[in-house]
Amino acid sequence: MTLFYEQLLEPFVRSMKPEPSWRIGIESEKFGIDAETLAPLPYEGERGVLAVLSGMARHFGFLPVRERPDGPLLGLSRDGESITLEPGGQLELSGAPAADLHRVADEVERHGRELRTVSEELGIRWLGVGFHPLASTTELPWVPKSRYPIMRDYLPQRGARALDMMRRTCTVQANFDYASDEDAMRKLRVALKLSPIVTAMFANSPFVEGRKQGIRSERARVWLSVDPDRQGLLPALWDEKSRIRDYVEWALDVPMFLFKRDGKVIANTGQTFRSFWREGHHIYGATLEDWEMHLNTLFPEVRLKRTIEVRGADSVSSREVCALPALWTGILYDEKALGQAEEVSADWTYARMEALRAVIARDGLGATFFGRHKVRDVALHLLAIAEGGLRRRARPRENGVKTGADETIYLAPLVDLVGSGRSPADRMLEGFDEGSPVELGQTVSRQIALRAEY
Repeated sequence: MTLFYEQLLEPFVRSMKPEPSWRIGIESEKFGIDAETLAPLPYEGERGVLAVLSGMARHFGFLPVRERPDGPLLGLSRDGESITLEPGGQLELSGAPAADLHRVADEVERHGRELRTVSEELGIRWLGVGFHPLASTTELPWVPKSRYPIMRDYLPQRGARALDMMRRTCTVQANFDYASDEDAMRKLRVALKLSPIVTAMFANSPFVEGRKQGIRSERARVWLSVDPDRQGLLPALWDEKSRIRDYVEWALDVPMFLFKRDGKVIANTGQTFRSFWREGHHIYGATLEDWEMHLNTLFPEVRLKRTIEVRGADSVSSREVCALPALWTGILYDEKALGQAEEVSADWTYARMEALRAVIARDGLGATFFGRHKVRDVALHLLAIAEGGLRRRARPRENGVKTGADETIYLAPLVDLVGSGRSPADRMLEGFDEGSPVELGQTVSRQIALRAEY
């Protein structure tokens, strides 16, 4: 069956929603470690991620998710909420779309409570941090998901830190709706411009294998050495005239990983989707399902799918996870705030922001912005814009101990932290002598793990 160009737009067009139907989604990843030994979790075993998934299903009514009926357990689902595994065994909560941040926070709190219940029985702790602070790559498992071996073989050819990205990074992300082509691209463009500043606010990975690296976000530094075809700030989309077709054009020229036929995975690395669409691969032609799968293998700092997915933040502790969707909700879901963010970033060019990514990975909020201001000052301005947007949304909490409070309560921990000139990484580093390396040892490792606890 021929796949026409207009069909490539369908996943985006059918996802457009009027403003009253806009929702907020959260994705939160964390690393599991053995509470006694601090070793990373294997996939299988008495204290493995498989045991955690099985416990969650047994105690809390989750349904198992497998790639095929007789395949290994790879995730869980329940009422629009899902729990999945990243390549190195990182556990990810993908929340159900929520009408406001209060519902997002309730889901995050419930997830944490349920996860702790199961994990305490197994002797497992969780770390909310952007890069695994203790484990080497050889200590981490490979989750048996069909696309991971293909990525494992292909991506190192395109970037030196590909395997670190897959197995040693964690992030917190948020998803937002859009009403039209113009609305989608306006939000995407603003989010791409602001993303490096948000990375600085949430920088939370200063340790690698128990040692300081003189940086604030090892996760952000890793992404600088990952396949340039499929990640970054998407310079072609910074033009105010860009539309969803421009995103489609970019995606068409990114090499594929794979496609599926009759449940079988077929590796197809190196061929762009444009070539696959026009010329096919052996006896196979491109389908709309192939296209949607391909869109899920693209990793820019802000991704366009059925939602706009903001991806530039390190994972953080459970008490700060909701600050990320709060920040972006205040900016993207309020017309005045979105306009203010556009005005603030009007003269931010792609070249300058791309160059800033490496500086922010190293210095976080202490980075200099265009040689004139600290990134911290710009971050505080954006937080004020987001706070105003949340107040104008005027969504009070309807029940619980904070009944009547608006959504700004979820932004407050980040406002306090950035206001003091610190990111989560700076807080983690307090008490460690900056003048000498931290020696890897059980005492220090426990101290790092405690500070990174989810």
